[in-house]
Amino acid sequence: MFTGGRFEHLAGGGERQQVANRFTAEDLIAVQTLSVTVPAPVALDLLEGLLGAQLSELLRNIPTGTDLADADVSVVAEGSPAYQAWTLLKNQHRVGFVIAGKLLARKRPRLLPVYDRVVRCALGRPLSFWTELRTALRENDGALHHRLLDLRQSAGLPQTVSALRVADVTVWMAHPAPGHRCP
Repeated sequence: MFTGGRFEHLAGGGERQQVANRFTAEDLIAVQTLSVTVPAPVALDLLEGLLGAQLSELLRNIPTGTDLADADVSVVAEGSPAYQAWTLLKNQHRVGFVIAGKLLARKRPRLLPVYDRVVRCALGRPLSFWTELRTALRENDGALHHRLLDLRQSAGLPQTVSALRVADVTVWMAHPAPGHRCP
């Protein structure tokens, strides 16, 4: 069994109302299921410090329960609260784009996709992964979004698993084994 299968749902999920706008210890464990660890000083700052307070304010301005395919582009565009949160996290010591993205994907699993080294290797480096994925999910009357939902159903997964999580797992399963070199 892959530990990543618990990412979205560990302790009820990071998007549930009681914790949607703050990072919890469960969120830090959840990202570990995706093979990353938040450095201890950053984790403590997320839980008890100024970083956590700043991110809570930004999270309040990022919608919950919204699929990326349905979101207005302004929700994920450069300068948006989501982008500001990602930038703030990414710039923390030893965090970077992978951990930042996984933390935010935990808090908004239907809206913010995981973008890690495997996804980057498989899909490239678009100018804005979030906005370009949003566009792809909306094209042809949402054909890709609906295909991901069909894959979820075919796999017997609960409806609470996001289309973005299905996309992430699909990319990982279709991509060469870990340890490969990307161009």
